[in-house]
Amino acid sequence: MSSRERTLLSALGISQFGDFIYLVAINVYIYRLTGSASAVAALWIISPVVSLGIKSFAGSWVDRSDLRRLLIQTDLLRAILIGILPFLPLSMLYINLLALAVIKSIVEPATLTYITTLVPKDDRTSFNAYRSLITSGAFLIGPALAGGLLYVASADVAIWLNAVSFLGSAVLLMRLPRFSASVDRGMQLQDILSDWRLVYQFSKDAHYVTGLYVLAMLMMIATLALDTQEVVFLQRSIGLSETDYGLLMSLTGIGSVAGSWVVARYAKTLSVRMMLMIGYVFVAVGYMLYASANSFSIVCIGFLLLGCFHAFAGTGFLTFQQTNIPLHLMGRFTSLYGVGVSLLQILAIVAIGLLGDIWSIRFSTILFACLLVIVTICFLGLVLLPSKQRYFTTNEVEAERHA
Repeated sequence: MSSRERTLLSALGISQFGDFIYLVAINVYIYRLTGSASAVAALWIISPVVSLGIKSFAGSWVDRSDLRRLLIQTDLLRAILIGILPFLPLSMLYINLLALAVIKSIVEPATLTYITTLVPKDDRTSFNAYRSLITSGAFLIGPALAGGLLYVASADVAIWLNAVSFLGSAVLLMRLPRFSASVDRGMQLQDILSDWRLVYQFSKDAHYVTGLYVLAMLMMIATLALDTQEVVFLQRSIGLSETDYGLLMSLTGIGSVAGSWVVARYAKTLSVRMMLMIGYVFVAVGYMLYASANSFSIVCIGFLLLGCFHAFAGTGFLTFQQTNIPLHLMGRFTSLYGVGVSLLQILAIVAIGLLGDIWSIRFSTILFACLLVIVTICFLGLVLLPSKQRYFTTNEVEAERHA
């Protein structure tokens, strides 16, 4: 791995650790401020709601930008917005959180496009694997560090630490090279509409790639919906305590670190197709074990599988994406499809909650786990088509491969 790749990995890792600290701290801070569970729940809805509007044109902006400058500016802006959070009244605080959600909607496609531009195609699987390993470490250590800060200091200190992490990330990004924008025309309404038509045409031409992308997004939405109800499900249906739940989160984190380490260690050996098959199969098995479990031991096995094999699925799919979506179109493609993903996220979260109230939390959890299995089978059916082997190499997309 080159020094540039290590610098980018460090920048992303620092901000990732800060994000996991912030995730715990902001929930505690809002609850302390309002005493309302609904106010805390609103934090989880802000991002997908904002994405519905912003992502329709965020990709157009990303593909027309100097990505390094855009990432540095957004890191600095997030550091400022997060740094002033503890000083704001409640009304201004939610406006601030909306602004942060807007920035996140821009940063996500910009980060993916910059990684794909900077990292050579033969190194992307390894880079994605190490990034997954860092994310897993952040998932394990970040909340624990946040808990320690809440114990010895306050939520304010934890929030400020997240602001500092973005400053550190911006400083590291300044050491990386600039790349010219993929698109050099303006960004008027007709240009955005032209971008939409371009994404639509690519989706038609590359229907195999688009089909796999849509199925992967549906699996992600199903798992997100299941995750939003896991605390309620584990306490009501299985009778676990908060201590048991904490242990499960630790096991998931350990499984995630272990899985990411295996992927990183054998990134040059594992094919993209193999990672997708192993990852998505065992993620589906893990959720089915979790949904049908009636004992703590079965839930533990399910959560360990989820933690371990999410790394395989995530690394494999990210590499597939980087290989098969043209670099000049990547920001616009992922952002426009992100609008649909955000809408379905909201609907899925509402649906699993309502079904749990109308029937039972066990019924709604098993139903969504079964939907996940069905989508996984469809996804694997496409992945295993012998004629599509060429889509799972690390050779970048070419026009004739879209058929």
